[in-house]
Amino acid sequence: MEMHQLRYFAAVVDEGSFTAAAARLHVSQSGISTQVAKLERELGQQLLDRPGRGGVRLTPAGEAVLPLAKSALATLDAIRYTAAEFADAVRGRVRLGMIMGCSIPPFLDAVADLGRTHPGVELSLHEGHSDLLQSRVLAGSLDLALIGYAGEVGPGLEATVVIDEPIAAVVQPGHRLDRPELRLADLYGEKVLCLSPGTGLRAAYERSCAQLGLAARVDIDASSPATLLRLAERGAGVAVLSTSSVENPGLRTVPIADAAVHSRLGLVARPDQHSPAVRLLHAKLVAALGGC
Repeated sequence: MEMHQLRYFAAVVDEGSFTAAAARLHVSQSGISTQVAKLERELGQQLLDRPGRGGVRLTPAGEAVLPLAKSALATLDAIRYTAAEFADAVRGRVRLGMIMGCSIPPFLDAVADLGRTHPGVELSLHEGHSDLLQSRVLAGSLDLALIGYAGEVGPGLEATVVIDEPIAAVVQPGHRLDRPELRLADLYGEKVLCLSPGTGLRAAYERSCAQLGLAARVDIDASSPATLLRLAERGAGVAVLSTSSVENPGLRTVPIADAAVHSRLGLVARPDQHSPAVRLLHAKLVAALGGC
């Protein structure tokens, strides 16, 4: 197994076809196809279904291997950038955006580590809603941003997904919705608490409702999951959040079975971003967040 095989495999999945992956990587389509097939033979598992017309789908084995492959690639990039500083120290300024109230430990650890290991990198942090952060990265006022989103990011941006999970309802123990699972229509008759417009989770909730022909009603919105959890704890309503954002043992997290659109957390940057300092931080963040 070779690292370029993993890189080709990940690119095919990200781009949706061998043709698009070849164009992005400036490699022949036949070369990518050959190397991915060789990887499958070495692993003894088919990673991609190839139904025709250039498209691909992940097999169950491919779904299991993909996050490991991306983590390995991110780690390799981090090793390369770290080693490069001994030849020519990485310097420069990075303007990093992050979602409101971000308290993800691996993210904060990576940011703190950058300051210790690369004193020549000047870092500025900017909080905001995800839609605004995407616009600022695209406009060039931010170099990189950690955002929440549903579906795909805006045109002109590249995203590295670090968390992809369904939305869930959070209720008090003994609540009428405290059950193994529920459906979006079950939220009718309840006060619904959700994140503010412009956040990825709000978009996932609204799009899931729209696919079912339901109105995505929100009675109270806030910019912080912690605020919604405290309100739910006090009986203000049912909070709609992602499963990983619930850190309250006094509340119940109930899966929403028909919420088809997932909430994603990812790093976005422009494809033409070539600053060594930005690439270094990007690699460190992907490696750190890969285990979330």
